Amino acid sequence: MDVAGLFSLSGRVAVVTGGYRGIGRMIAEGLLGAGCARVYITGRKAEPLEAAAADLGERCIAIPGDISTMDGIAALAEALAAREERLDILVNNAGAAWGAEFERFPENGWDRTIDLNLKTPFFLTQQLYPLLRAGGAERPAKVIMIASIDGQKVNPWETYAYQASKAGLIHLTRRMAARLVKDNIVVNAIAPGFFPSQMNRVAGNPPEELLAAVPARRMGQAEDMAAAAIYLAARGGDYVVGTTLTVDGGIVNAAMPEEFPDAGG
Repeated sequence: MDVAGLFSLSGRVAVVTGGYRGIGRMIAEGLLGAGCARVYITGRKAEPLEAAAADLGERCIAIPGDISTMDGIAALAEALAAREERLDILVNNAGAAWGAEFERFPENGWDRTIDLNLKTPFFLTQQLYPLLRAGGAERPAKVIMIASIDGQKVNPWETYAYQASKAGLIHLTRRMAARLVKDNIVVNAIAPGFFPSQMNRVAGNPPEELLAAVPARRMGQAEDMAAAAIYLAARGGDYVVGTTLTVDGGIVNAAMPEEFPDAGG
């Protein structure tokens, strides 16, 4: 058994949306470290995107654009098709959040969040389907959705559209997996917990009460996210289909209530 080969991405071509910061950058760096021949990263802001690509090395290529719109999705697909004959790995990471009290939650906040978090992963995968199908000609191509533990459990914050979009993305992962596995394209998701990012700044300097809520007693690190993505993207994850891998230090599945009621005798 070639154990090292189970987690090698040598020669593979990948795209990571929103790959210039936060979780997207953690994943892009991990894919490059595992041997990807090229990793394309996307984002709306050209300057930080180009800076991130330069920092990650010559195998990382920046493609600026706004994939929250159908025109932006089509433009990215066209740009990739002009550069590559196949795509082996697509990481749908770009996302948005919006918080507001229930009575004041705005339609524009709802639409922006749902469009980028739920609509974009579907239609970008659809537009890149010919390249992914070519990538799956010999070995499985991979699509990885970046969901959230907020799609698996309720959090205390009034981020209605965000939580709904991430729950929807988890089920969309299952439905897309059922269809695309027929073309040797394997779809899975990752549900991160507390990782430092633009949308979760508090995880960069967590208060004691936040750490206490995590059974592992620490925030997520870049290596944790990179390892999860590498596993799903590599040969080691070929037989995992339609699954959401929860990477959260135990918040969803291992957190115990502080007190249990007396069960009686």
